[in-house]
Amino acid sequence: MNAEIIAVGSEMLTEDKVDTNSLYLTGQLNLLGVEVVQKTIVGDDRARLTAVISDALKRSEIVILSGGLGPTEDDVTRDAVASALGRGQEFRQDVCDVIAARFARMQRKMAEINKRQASVIDGADVLPNDRGTAPGQWIVSGGRIVALLPGPPKELKAMFELQCLPRLREILPSVVIRTVHMRVAGMGESDVDQLVAPVYTKYTNPVTTILAGAGDIQLHLRARCGTVQEADALLAEVADQIVAILGNRIYTRTGQLLEEAVLSLLIERGETVSVAESCTGGLLAQRLTATPGSSKAFLGGFITYTEKMKATVLGVPTEMLETEGAVSEPVARAMANGARDRVGSTYALSVTGFAGPDGGTESNPLGTVYVGLAHPDGCEVQRVRYLGDRARVRMLASQAALDMLRLRLIAR
Repeated sequence: MNAEIIAVGSEMLTEDKVDTNSLYLTGQLNLLGVEVVQKTIVGDDRARLTAVISDALKRSEIVILSGGLGPTEDDVTRDAVASALGRGQEFRQDVCDVIAARFARMQRKMAEINKRQASVIDGADVLPNDRGTAPGQWIVSGGRIVALLPGPPKELKAMFELQCLPRLREILPSVVIRTVHMRVAGMGESDVDQLVAPVYTKYTNPVTTILAGAGDIQLHLRARCGTVQEADALLAEVADQIVAILGNRIYTRTGQLLEEAVLSLLIERGETVSVAESCTGGLLAQRLTATPGSSKAFLGGFITYTEKMKATVLGVPTEMLETEGAVSEPVARAMANGARDRVGSTYALSVTGFAGPDGGTESNPLGTVYVGLAHPDGCEVQRVRYLGDRARVRMLASQAALDMLRLRLIAR
């Protein structure tokens, strides 16, 4: 069974408003085996909203609306749903009395305009709201379910859990949705897809989605089956084929961030890491320390943004900086070794490069980064070059450093 979510309210179309309700509803519906196939945000416009609802009812068995149930003229959800269904509305005194009683408990008198919230679409069940003044509504029409829920998240969540979930459990078939969330480092989206498409295109279930980020490709497999065991077996069948192709480029099957995967490996081995950063300016340390429990493996680091700091803090030879330049393989190696020696960590990562928008040389153009990894057996350096703005280069450089350490850890 499929569902659509329609978020109502012109404020939802502003740059600083995030529709968290749809994320919550998607999670809850997935647990019931319901696939959310479309989400739409519509402003406070009756005609537009009516058209969106009418279209949704043609495609999906469940349509859930959030917001637009207040007392003012721009709260148009009730009117739009009634229009889309070709139904009228009735003022319900019993519903109005409940709203008035809530105002009384707050020692306030209900305004006349709040009576609009007591308008109930013909044939709808009223969904009580114990967190606010806007009741919801539940309508079954032509084999379709339409639920009207309030916009404030605390009201919507309580109403959905107390009023909607029991109704849905009674009518939904037994379907389980399970997912595998793999992440791939060190490859581009097109390269990943070219390799694994021959596997996932053989299946309509599970459904595969590929998402691209800076140096991080996500593969989502979503299976719909009658039981958890069937879904897990199907996911394993497809995921194992993909793992056989991509090998150690897959760093998680549970959605972990790369820094989380690296820290897990270090903690498992009882080993530690430190960092020496130049162009990333602390981003590498920030990513590591943002992970709870990172103090078990991350000992500290250095932000040596100038040549003087590289020399005085990390012990990079001045003559090396003068002859090789701060962005070079020897300096990246000296930075990593210097950090490891000073902190006493098992490993140390270093990053030095030209993140832009200025800088670069003929031999090391803009976007060139050297990543160093000092370890008990020596030190290795990788030269990479990235295209894009400053933020992208810095993120990709930190990703390369973390993946360099990860590959070293799993190779042992």
